[in-house]
Amino acid sequence: MKKYDVIIVGAGPAGMTAALNCLRAGKTVLLLEGESIGGQIALSPRVENYPTVQKAAGADLCDQLFQQITEWGVEFEFEGVTGIEKNEKSFVVTTDYNTYEGTAVILATGVKARHIGVEREEELVGKGVSYCALCDGMFYKGEDVAVIGDANTALQYALNLAGYCKSVHICMLFDKFFADKALVDLVLAQPNVKVTKNIALKEFLGDEELSGLRFENTKTKEEFKVDCKAAFVCIGQVPNNKMFANLVELDKNGFIVSDENCATSCDGIFVAGDCRTKKIRQFITAASDGSIAAFYASQYVDKQKA
Repeated sequence: MKKYDVIIVGAGPAGMTAALNCLRAGKTVLLLEGESIGGQIALSPRVENYPTVQKAAGADLCDQLFQQITEWGVEFEFEGVTGIEKNEKSFVVTTDYNTYEGTAVILATGVKARHIGVEREEELVGKGVSYCALCDGMFYKGEDVAVIGDANTALQYALNLAGYCKSVHICMLFDKFFADKALVDLVLAQPNVKVTKNIALKEFLGDEELSGLRFENTKTKEEFKVDCKAAFVCIGQVPNNKMFANLVELDKNGFIVSDENCATSCDGIFVAGDCRTKKIRQFITAASDGSIAAFYASQYVDKQKA
């Protein structure tokens, strides 16, 4: 079983930044990722709030970061982590295919799209119901589509879809946007975008494929239908931390409890990015977490070797 100074779980901005800084500190690093490089930000068509970058696709930024850590010598494996056990002075990390040993661990597992939990949702996933407009949007070119959500990701999706769909209906639970003003202004300027506020989704409609959505107005309680070929759900994310509950403390929503040093309740395990307790979740805050976690993980490794 090969041993590393630091094993990092998750190859999003937080995990890759952590890898970069651990490598620069002279540590041996294994980076594990079970799905895709970049995490949620790789699905974003426009990143405009990262310093020195005027505008870029999230996937492009992540590709550059991966190339950077590759040049620094990171060891990378496309393997999903299935468990972590703590020994006296190290951690044993088990994946789908192998077992590795690390002196310190950094968890940067990110988040996944939150489902609404209404009738027909699971049945129609991939048949008109989607959580990624970049992945599935072009299948509905020239069609009427809906976006459910009111924050940055929802509006970025709506802006992207407006470029090639007949119409985009933004359906909001509340009466205001929770997104950057610049993005709101840009979306509202699109002639084929319609916004309806104060509506709650009750059911996805359709037999073999999605044909529409049934909503209830949260103020008048009136029900109505929105016809659409696709609905893109953007109502937040949930963390991927359940398998670590026996090692680190989780809050009531499943996020890993940590301090500003990105330390967890388990000595030797650090956390970075969207999967930890924090108020702001952006590319730059994930990168910041990765840098901080790397510093303290490297310091922990040095102490263990002393």
